[in-house]
Amino acid sequence: MIKKIIIFFTLVLVIAGCNTIPAGDEENQDSGKKLRLVWQDEFNYTGLPDSDKWDYDTAGNDAGWGNNEVQYYTRANRENAWVDNGRLKIVALKKTFREKNFTSARLLSKSNWKYGRIEVNAKVPEGRGTWSAIWMMPGDWSFYDGNWPDVGEIDIMEHVGHETGTIHASAHSKDYQWQKGTQKTAVINVPDASGSFHTYALEWDAEVMKISVDDSIYFVYENEKAGESKWPYDKSFYLIMNIAVGGAWGAMKGIDTTAFPQTMEIDWVRVFQKTE
Repeated sequence: MIKKIIIFFTLVLVIAGCNTIPAGDEENQDSGKKLRLVWQDEFNYTGLPDSDKWDYDTAGNDAGWGNNEVQYYTRANRENAWVDNGRLKIVALKKTFREKNFTSARLLSKSNWKYGRIEVNAKVPEGRGTWSAIWMMPGDWSFYDGNWPDVGEIDIMEHVGHETGTIHASAHSKDYQWQKGTQKTAVINVPDASGSFHTYALEWDAEVMKISVDDSIYFVYENEKAGESKWPYDKSFYLIMNIAVGGAWGAMKGIDTTAFPQTMEIDWVRVFQKTE
């Protein structure tokens, strides 16, 4: 009888293992699609973010990033971006630096991708005045280049501290942008977004982009085939992760300076693309 029980539990463990996709595996059958893992950071190290995979964006500090943001994004500063215990921590601090009253970090992936499934498992900050984001911009674009939003922007996750638990997804282009109130956008309520980790994902190809939280799709934008002014997304994009402070949206209800420091934690980032 004991032998039979041992065999039974061994089979259960084997079956469970077959349904689990380990961090280094090459294939993901999620949503019935055959996808291959092409890029990842599991943050299984200690120190600054892997310099082979990540860079820092500081280009718009003096201009408030065109959005009246009040933080200064630092470069390779362990106070604002550090990896330990298997997680990347992006930290916004109440600290005066180069005439700014807050510091934070804005990380860019050094790789970019045309289409695929981009997944980020993260826990977002909640302090009033914070504006955390996981988003994408074209691979050949930087803040210095301007021409936004004509070049396109994909927001996989945005969260402002004065609307705790409300997660936003959006796509911006020349014709569909927030200044005109025409951006393609949707929201979902994730009450514990600041207390628990959730997987924010973009699935994107030439026909449609879908954005989900924990595989619950809540944003769908289909290519209208009406030109680049509406769909500038048939090119490679890189990933951005950051916490802004203030700005036109982040400071709509002020900034609670007593709430800082505020942290966005990222457990892992994975990028899948369809196999040939």
